[in-house]
Parts: sequence; C-alpha cells; structure tokens
Amino acid sequence: MIIVVTPNPAVDVTYRVAEQRIGETQRVLDVARRPGGKGLNVGRVLAAGGTETHAVLPLGGPAGRWVADALDALRLAHTDVAVTGETRTTVTVVDDHEHPTMFGEPGPRVTPDEWETVTTSVERLLDTAGPTALVVSGSLPSGTDPAVVGTWVAAARAHGVLSLVDCSGDALLAAADAGATICKPNRSELLEATGATDERTGALLLLARGAAVVVVSRGADGIAAHTVDHVIEVPAVAGVTGNPTGAGDAATAGLITALTARPADASRPVVDETALRTAAAFGAAAVLRPVAGEVDPDDVRRFLTSTDTDTDPAPSDDRTGSPA
Repeated sequence: MIIVVTPNPAVDVTYRVAEQRIGETQRVLDVARRPGGKGLNVGRVLAAGGTETHAVLPLGGPAGRWVADALDALRLAHTDVAVTGETRTTVTVVDDHEHPTMFGEPGPRVTPDEWETVTTSVERLLDTAGPTALVVSGSLPSGTDPAVVGTWVAAARAHGVLSLVDCSGDALLAAADAGATICKPNRSELLEATGATDERTGALLLLARGAAVVVVSRGADGIAAHTVDHVIEVPAVAGVTGNPTGAGDAATAGLITALTARPADASRPVVDETALRTAAAFGAAAVLRPVAGEVDPDDVRRFLTSTDTDTDPAPSDDRTGSPA
C-alpha cells in the first residue's frame, strides 16, 4: 500500500474546445470533472494499475465534499482533514491544436493546527497500515510553511519507508533536507529551487542536502536519475501525441510502481534503467488519455515493450502535469 499526500487537492475541470482563442467567446464541446491535484492524479494512476493506495488530503467547503464523494465513487481509500477554507478548482482548456491552457487557483489557507492533523494522519498510517512507500506530490497552499513536507519525509524515514517527493520551490528543498529517498522535480523546478544553471549541478545540490536520489523529468529529452556517483538517462517514448496534462504525475506513479515491485532500501534505492523506462511508459500512456490521472494499462505495457525510436518525441513534461 502506498500513502499519497496531496497538500493542495482540487476539483479538476477539463474543457474541450474546437480551438483555443484568447479574448473570444468559445463553445465548450465537452466537460470532464475529476478529483485532482497532483497527488490524487498519482493515486488514480496507481489504482488503475492495481496498486493499493491511501490518500491523505486537506478538504474544505462544498468543493471539498465533492472531492471526497468522487473518491468514494472511485473506491479509493482516503483520509480527509477538514479545513476552514474552500478546496480550489483548476480549469484546463484543451483542443487538438495547441498545448493545453491551465488555470490553477492557489488553494485555501491551511492553519498550522490543520497541518498538524494531516501529519498525525500520515503518522497513523505509517504505524498501522504497513505501507511500502510515501508519495508527496503537488503544490502547497499559499502561506504554508514548507517544513511540513520535511516532517512527512522524516516520519517515513523513521518507519523505514521509501519516500518520493514531487514538489517545487522551498518544499523540494525541505524534502531533501529531511532525507527524502527520491526528489522528483522537472528540470525547470530543479533549477528554480536550487538556483543552479544546469541540471547536474542542481541535482548535486539536492543530494548534498540529503536526498538519496534525484530523478529529473526532462520532457521530450526523457528522464534521468542522479546520484553522487553517476547519472542514468532514458529517452522519452517516441511518437506520442495527445493531452500531456498529468503526464508527469503518471510518470511518478510509474516510478514508484517499479521501485515497490522489488525489495526496497528506503535509504539507497536502486533507480535503474528499468525503473526509469517504467516511468516514461506511464507518462506516455497518460498523454493518450483525455484528462489527467488516467492511463490504460495496455498502453503502458505496449510502451514498455516498444523499441520504436524513429518518430517524434513526446510533448515536454516541463510544461505538463495537472495544476499542482
């Protein structure tokens, strides 16, 4: 079982239009609503592959109740922490011509006491549920102390549980400082958080702070795993077109799937070529789906066995992923 913390969940709304045009009234051809935020996208992809998950998330207001009901309908286990603010909504506009346009609300302010309840929920699951991994994925609501991410990572370390953190900014640094097993930013997030001018330097800075492995999504340039001693690189799956929203979240699900399928060392995991290819296959499969948080397992298997590298690369993950 994998615990998945979504610090900033959302009602994810996807509008499909014939063509995105700024400043014009446009008819919406199709509307999809899903429980979202990056962590919930990860959890939904994991569940589609048959992996048991348990979501922990702060929820508030009518939108929060909608998310909880939607998770129940999907039969996804979840622990909700009631907050006074209203859970946010994100809107993604897609067509068949341009990269999706995403509008992400900042999310409600969550009080220190409410975050303490989230932490208590995570610690209780670590104590009682026998998880194989902890995943923390997504942005923090405005005004949140990023140290809370480090608290969750430290709790996982104390229980000998692998932790994977896909956050940005100071939250990413806090995860590294707490000794996260894997920090998984995309390239732009890595450079922004560390102030580095190149990927290797940025990865080494996170490793020096305490991360065991740094996995960097490179979009059309593939995905790479950095340790102090070496870099392992895997290209993107070629020839995939569609909606790239949530591809990075699916790649996170693929990576944790590969790592928890083998005996794991929570302090020094083996992030090898097989694990990275699994992440790339999951990410590519997500591009074929109309909304974030979905993959077809048959597509994942097809990409894992494909050796075709002669067509154009998949869209860049540096611009993908659901609104955090």
